[in-house]
Amino acid sequence: MQALYYVGPEQVEMRETEELPLAEGESRVRILATGICGSDLHAFHGHDARRQPPLILGHEAAGEVLEGPLAGKRVTMNPLIVCGHCEYCISGRQNLCANRTMIGMTRPGSFAETLTIPSHCLIELPDSLSAEAAALTEPAATALHGVNRLAQYLSRPLSEARVLVIGAGAIGLLTGLILRHKGVRHLQLAETNPLRRSTAEAAGLSTFDPREETPPTDSFEAVFDCVGSAPTRDMAARFIRPGGAIMHLGLQDNEGGLDTRAITLKEVAFLGAYTYTSTDLRATVDLLDSQALGPLSWVEVRQLEQGASAFADLVAGRTPAAKIILTP
Repeated sequence: MQALYYVGPEQVEMRETEELPLAEGESRVRILATGICGSDLHAFHGHDARRQPPLILGHEAAGEVLEGPLAGKRVTMNPLIVCGHCEYCISGRQNLCANRTMIGMTRPGSFAETLTIPSHCLIELPDSLSAEAAALTEPAATALHGVNRLAQYLSRPLSEARVLVIGAGAIGLLTGLILRHKGVRHLQLAETNPLRRSTAEAAGLSTFDPREETPPTDSFEAVFDCVGSAPTRDMAARFIRPGGAIMHLGLQDNEGGLDTRAITLKEVAFLGAYTYTSTDLRATVDLLDSQALGPLSWVEVRQLEQGASAFADLVAGRTPAAKIILTP
């Protein structure tokens, strides 16, 4: 089969490779659509020691089951492979499983014609949901998990809060769309890339360039940092109101920028959210199928063999698309 391999820093290439044999309890899935995640870009730069080349990246996928209990069915998948018996799995927080592995990290991912994955990771899709839309399940579930987690820490309903989303990439845009769906009326997205700002505006979200326009300090009850860099952490701490909550979703770097004095004096809840639970994924399939997030015109679809140019365009900020989806 053909697969897009990460072969070293700043290098991906198409290769012919053998399909893996099926292990007990696994299914083989023909990939119909698979998205490029920010973590794939992080690995592409050589910044993720967990993803060692040569490796087939990719974990945001939809496909058709070729072999396994759901043979012939269209599915999306939970890329996290968990043990099912640790305290986190038993309590419903499978995303924190201490024994977890992951496609596109510890085993071959979805930038290929097919992959193998434990059958319990598969989620059947409704006929009305396209493969390209279903490939957004994983990033949208990440956003939904973060939104739901932050909402628990506010003293008033999230819909009544003034909310800032930092970053209008895929996670930031999806976070904004989910917040709008949940009734948030006072919502702004901060984004420096004019192409991404135009994409978010076309999706019906209000944006600003934080280099040119700065809201007053203490402006928002809730801030979602969907970049995760030193400057955005600093921005979050400045703009959060006393008693508010910051959700740190991005993982761009770990180089400081967190004003712990401001967080302490303003009694702010600073939260992290890692991926999603199985419940989040299933809820997200329903959300996408209902078209609650609006038109997905901000998604760009390319062929898998165009993967190298897709990575290059994302790194250079040359595309207005918040998400590029590859189709084998």
